[in-house]
Amino acid sequence: MAKRTEKPVYAFIRRGNSLVPEMQYDLQALDGIENGQRVKLEIKQWRNLDRLKAYWATLQDCIDATGCAPSKEALDQYIRPAVNFVDTIRLANGFLVGVPRAINTRECEEPEMIAFFNAATELLAREFGYVPPTPEERRGFHEAANDRRVA
Repeated sequence: MAKRTEKPVYAFIRRGNSLVPEMQYDLQALDGIENGQRVKLEIKQWRNLDRLKAYWATLQDCIDATGCAPSKEALDQYIRPAVNFVDTIRLANGFLVGVPRAINTRECEEPEMIAFFNAATELLAREFGYVPPTPEERRGFHEAANDRRVA
């Protein structure tokens, strides 16, 4: 079977009732399209890469605080099935097995990632006693650390 070629992805930012190209690359996608000409769009909410980074940082913080796992990858492999973030596979003998679903930006939509991250932080609190700091607490911690360096 022939491999599908991937279409380029262009990013636009909503400003009022208009879409504005995010970068020069995105603007160039409009070359050859006249003003007033209709175009077809596929609307997708852009994945928040910061949320994915925060997930991995939270796992590392949990390990640092509790010593619960040898690595954040190992903890991640425990979390996904534990919060039922799995794809189900049926074996030849009829047994169903859950394998961890991907959380990368291509295969996991933003609403799914939000729900998964919330379930993961609840699991960390329930099973390991680790409650990650809120974004406000993190900012306050980093600002206090910077104040101490300056003094």
